[in-house]
Amino acid sequence: MTRPLIAVAAVALTTLLSACSTMAPMSMATPQAPAAVTAPAGNKVAMMAVGAGDLNYECRAKADMPGAFAWVFTGPDALLLDKNKATVGKYYGGPTWESTDGSKVSGKQLATAPGVAGAIPLQLVQASPAMGSGAMTGVTYIQRLNTIGGVAPAEVCNQAAMGSKKLVKYQADYYFYKAI
Repeated sequence: MTRPLIAVAAVALTTLLSACSTMAPMSMATPQAPAAVTAPAGNKVAMMAVGAGDLNYECRAKADMPGAFAWVFTGPDALLLDKNKATVGKYYGGPTWESTDGSKVSGKQLATAPGVAGAIPLQLVQASPAMGSGAMTGVTYIQRLNTIGGVAPAEVCNQAAMGSKKLVKYQADYYFYKAI
């Protein structure tokens, strides 16, 4: 009776290990990234989270082209998840990344690099000093990698659609750096 139990346990363990091997790595190692979106020397990955949610777009007239319209990114609305898919924070307009401990950081985009087809670009943001005390304290750079989705809507944006808003699903890995 113990042999069948051991065999079942072995199959279960093999299945679990093979499932884990297909999950995206979430280590603290410095990720591979195009040079344009690589954090400067003297900074080290301190934490990583997966951002998953919506990017908001609005159909607006182009300021420099009378009679032309385009979908304009107006901000994110996403959760930040750890490797166990537990919520560890949120990401919203500013841009702002806020930890569940209340600390938050905003920043200024420094560079982008193309993502895969159908995905928003990779990004490097220089962080402003954090507000509050906690996980975001000391964050110097935020890197967005492994983007999925999030590109502007394919629907027509014209005079009739002006002011329309669309939510587009996206996901990305966010690496938070601190000075060493």
